[in-house]
Amino acid sequence: MPATIGMLRQLLDAGELAPVGGTAFALTPALRESYTSGTTEELEYAALTDAARASLRLLAVDTDRGGSDDKDDKEPPRRVVVSADVDDVTLRPDLDDSVVKVSGPVAMDAIAAVHVDAPEAEDAVLAAAAVIDDADLGDEDAELALGDVEDHELAWYAPQELPFLLELM
Repeated sequence: MPATIGMLRQLLDAGELAPVGGTAFALTPALRESYTSGTTEELEYAALTDAARASLRLLAVDTDRGGSDDKDDKEPPRRVVVSADVDDVTLRPDLDDSVVKVSGPVAMDAIAAVHVDAPEAEDAVLAAAAVIDDADLGDEDAELALGDVEDHELAWYAPQELPFLLELM
């Protein structure tokens, strides 16, 4: 599920995560069929990458809204993907090969891992979030910015590490 640092804070406070619009990403039959080869792990990574791009969209919306000029009030610009074991999903191949819709909030005990950018990715994240829509429209410079941010691997955290991770932000 694509998320932001602010959404992780809400997850920690509420004990559940409500993905925006119920949108999540998974290894679906359509995703499997779109690749001529690849292990399950490689295809799951493709779904994770799609979710990380969706996280950029969430960050772009947050940036568009503006907010406080006080840098201390802003969450760090990092892509966030929350991996969970959820059975009740609806396939959405009309949106993309890996898109699914979850039926409601996902409880903390269903969370398997949290993936977050390291601080050194922040400049690339900001640049990519600013041009994510342009990349969809085929702008080559925007596609290069997406490539730059995707060169940064997301760090993996266990759900029980979430309080410590957020404390360090």
